[in-house]
Amino acid sequence: MVVCHNVSIVRQASILRDFDPKRGVSVTTLAYEYPAEFRVPEHAHGADQLIYAICGVMEVVSGSNMWLVPPTFAIWVPAEISHRIHMPRPVSMRTLYFRPGSVHTPKLSNAVLHVTPLLRELILETVRIGKLRAGHNHERALRDLLILHLESASSVPTFVALPTDERALALAQAVLLAPERTTTLAALCRGAGVSVRTIQRIFRKDIGIDFEGWRRQARLTKAVALLLAGRSVKEVSFCIGYRQPSAFVESFRRTFGITPKVWVRSLEEGNREV
Repeated sequence: MVVCHNVSIVRQASILRDFDPKRGVSVTTLAYEYPAEFRVPEHAHGADQLIYAICGVMEVVSGSNMWLVPPTFAIWVPAEISHRIHMPRPVSMRTLYFRPGSVHTPKLSNAVLHVTPLLRELILETVRIGKLRAGHNHERALRDLLILHLESASSVPTFVALPTDERALALAQAVLLAPERTTTLAALCRGAGVSVRTIQRIFRKDIGIDFEGWRRQARLTKAVALLLAGRSVKEVSFCIGYRQPSAFVESFRRTFGITPKVWVRSLEEGNREV
């Protein structure tokens, strides 16, 4: 079912809750077209939820954490977990709702998953059908195949913790908006009217690391999305503010233990084994 976006925010949250599976249904679906800068208000479902965009990038926030979700990814949100979504640009969203506990894997807890071509087609076919009924042989088989691929999907680190202090949050959002900029912390603080010492104290308190450590983490999160979208290591390094690809490769290796190319290759090989 495709829902237009010209409804009130309050009514929209109510509509979204209505899509939880009813008796006799294993999976329900929602197709939604969002304009740029649209925001889905904070809400929760009684169902486990897979949020996927066939085009456009979503920013999903739950608590003090934010996940970047481009079209090669989907995010799993367990039942009763409050979250909100921001669409920086137009987004074509396709969402699946599962009965709680029907997908059995401990890693699926607010996790971003790599969507393989086959998993993408399974999601789209499920949305085309509209709902998967437990008593219908074909739909039950599709449900089982869908769950199999969800349980074996590779989780991807596109998660960034956000500070709760408004001043620190403004700096963090500026970095996320333009990770390629190399503006010093001192310059950012001058623009925000706050001292470097105060910002460092807030980041250590809220995030557990200093600002520069957080910025490296945020840039690597963006790098993961770009790498899996097919961008070269050289392109990615410039897109996230590294002047030399070798510096990006070394930063990636320190975090992930392997180079970007090897990491992407291992992810692709793991998906082919499913």
